[in-house]
Amino acid sequence: MIILKTKNELTSYLSGLNSKFSIGFVPTMGALHKGHLALLLQAKKQCSVVVCSIFVNPTQFDSKEDFNNYPNTLSADITQLEKINCDVLYNPDTSDLYRSEEKAKHFDFNGLENEMEGKYRKGHFDGVATIIEKLFTLIKPQKAFFGQKDLQQLLIVKALTKKLNFPVEIIGVHTVREKNGLAMSSRNKLLNKEQLKRASLLYKSLFFCKENKETKTIAELKKIIHTQFSNYDDITLEYFEFASANSLQTISSFQEKGKNTICIAAFVGGVRLIDNIIF
Repeated sequence: MIILKTKNELTSYLSGLNSKFSIGFVPTMGALHKGHLALLLQAKKQCSVVVCSIFVNPTQFDSKEDFNNYPNTLSADITQLEKINCDVLYNPDTSDLYRSEEKAKHFDFNGLENEMEGKYRKGHFDGVATIIEKLFTLIKPQKAFFGQKDLQQLLIVKALTKKLNFPVEIIGVHTVREKNGLAMSSRNKLLNKEQLKRASLLYKSLFFCKENKETKTIAELKKIIHTQFSNYDDITLEYFEFASANSLQTISSFQEKGKNTICIAAFVGGVRLIDNIIF
């Protein structure tokens, strides 16, 4: 695996590739887990060369504390990437991608950026779109791979690609879960063993609603879930929304199969986790 630290090194390397090679790209913020590896393995199946980036993007954090606390496991990440034969790791410093004092660009995605995560993390998707635009412009991949766990991010990236006419196919990959159902996330590293166990409540809540959609209304299901969360002292529900899987507009009754999603965000011991299911 080749490790590159600057965009000049990266563009120089990529420009030297055979023009027939297809490039698959997986952007990450490090603290890699099996979910990231699933994206990279999909990229390896479909593309000639796989580029992984590890960059904790400052413009998508609405809290400096959250940014500073984000897990950094670069040495272990490199080992994992080498084991699966990733071709290129791009691991830049902030100054390689942002000018001094540069802020995120503002994007309009027809309201998608204001739903759920956008409502609770102001400016988050401006930061996401800003860094993805920079990375797509640099790497020029044919395909880019994103996890379904971050469903809203996946939809934002698809909207950005269309808006800016990037010739990139955006591929969503199913969420990889722990044995107890908890969606794999870099933030899970911040939880202790007991918190990891209790965090399974997020997925159990999603699954319960999916399994009971025929016998209960959305309003009834939401009430049950809110009551369940109120029984825990160290788990705080931020949102639990039923929505269209394509637009994330909230729904009050179920749509046809495959077009419904339930999205959740909750704090477990102070660590913010998100999850969703589509059905």
